[in-house]
Amino acid sequence: MTAAADLIGSHDIIWITVDSLRYDVARDTLAAGDTPHLAALLTDGWQQRHTPGSFTLPAHQAFLAGFLPTRPGEHRPARPFAGRFDGAVGARPGSFVFDEPSVPQALAARGYRTVCVGGVGFFSGRGALGGVLPGLFDESRWSPASGPKNRDSARVQADWMLDILADTPADRRLFCLWNVSATHTPTHPYLPDARRDSPATQAAALAAADAELGRVFAALRRPTWLIICADHGDCFGEDGQWGHGIAHPLVWTVPYAEVLLR
Repeated sequence: MTAAADLIGSHDIIWITVDSLRYDVARDTLAAGDTPHLAALLTDGWQQRHTPGSFTLPAHQAFLAGFLPTRPGEHRPARPFAGRFDGAVGARPGSFVFDEPSVPQALAARGYRTVCVGGVGFFSGRGALGGVLPGLFDESRWSPASGPKNRDSARVQADWMLDILADTPADRRLFCLWNVSATHTPTHPYLPDARRDSPATQAAALAAADAELGRVFAALRRPTWLIICADHGDCFGEDGQWGHGIAHPLVWTVPYAEVLLR
């Protein structure tokens, strides 16, 4: 477990959730050399973990309460972020323990600038439900152009990320969540002649997003704690199942990585 308590106040925290990205797709795309910017950072590759939610909303609500994806077979694992509540488990020496309702609210109370760069509709700010996740942050960015229906969404989001990094005062720490929407359905536009989403089209979407991720990686301030993971996976016809929000191993199994940039 990363000793988050030792990083609060001294490190930026950048959390990138690559929406719907399956572990096998992330692993195989990395091995094929199609995500060179991710490969340059993830020298140990992707970890295989299990998500606490089968679709975007519950997964991110759990993440932002401190329940990160866990290693297979872990029971009550140590948690880097641990909100206090009756029956709370997982706090260990080094955990950042807080009384606020969420990680971004806890970090804001400790002087962090908190920003959400949204992708899928749960980050839109439209309607009560669309405002739940971005409402946990001091600032949020979203537009239809940053959503999954725009093939250039990663570029739009990366531009926002660069602006946020550039206009954050040097003496203020930043917590930013970036929900990458490119890997969420529909991904078949990323692969010529594809008519249906598949692992191959999601891999093509991830490869396209990698260049935009690389622009942001190059601009990250030091020191930064970088967390990259999927919120859930997707089925593409396996066992007759499609999509997410279902109890299938390909939905529950996600890629995860952490990097400390000094």
